[in-house]
Amino acid sequence: MAAPAAAGSGGACVFVKPDGAQKFGHVGWGFKVPGTGRWVYGAVENPSEKLYTPPGGDIGAWHAEGSYDRMLSDMSTDAHYPGHSEHPYSRYRCTKSSTHDVNRAWRMIAKVESRGFLVGVDPRTGKLTSRDCLDATYDVLKAYRTKGLTPAPKLSIPNVWVEELWDWSDKKLTPR
Repeated sequence: MAAPAAAGSGGACVFVKPDGAQKFGHVGWGFKVPGTGRWVYGAVENPSEKLYTPPGGDIGAWHAEGSYDRMLSDMSTDAHYPGHSEHPYSRYRCTKSSTHDVNRAWRMIAKVESRGFLVGVDPRTGKLTSRDCLDATYDVLKAYRTKGLTPAPKLSIPNVWVEELWDWSDKKLTPR
């Protein structure tokens, strides 16, 4: 299967578990390393299903790097978080991106993997906010400088946001 972006250009993907997170949906991300044929991909899985996990706690964050086909295979089988998902990634949406910043995206991956998980009132600030799978996906793809990335305000619903990705491909993801 060919990747959705030419060798020298960037590209981004969003992976979807429509039945995840109590049917609000769960998302993961991927982005192309231009000129290499490699993709970096991952997610924040939140294995405890708690609404709050403090920074440094187990939020099920992971990332990997491989070919486009490897990324699709890994995401379709939860290869990096096996046995923890009742609802596999079953859909993905991708787009080409003429703008990209791989180094900035890598720095954001480190940040989202260490900042904890939250949906609700932040115990540090008292404000209603989120640091969930959608925030991680959006923040990584925004740091990558994905062209045409739909904004994702805090506390957005993943399944709704995925539908707002205009001009992105939309494909079924089956185990490979």
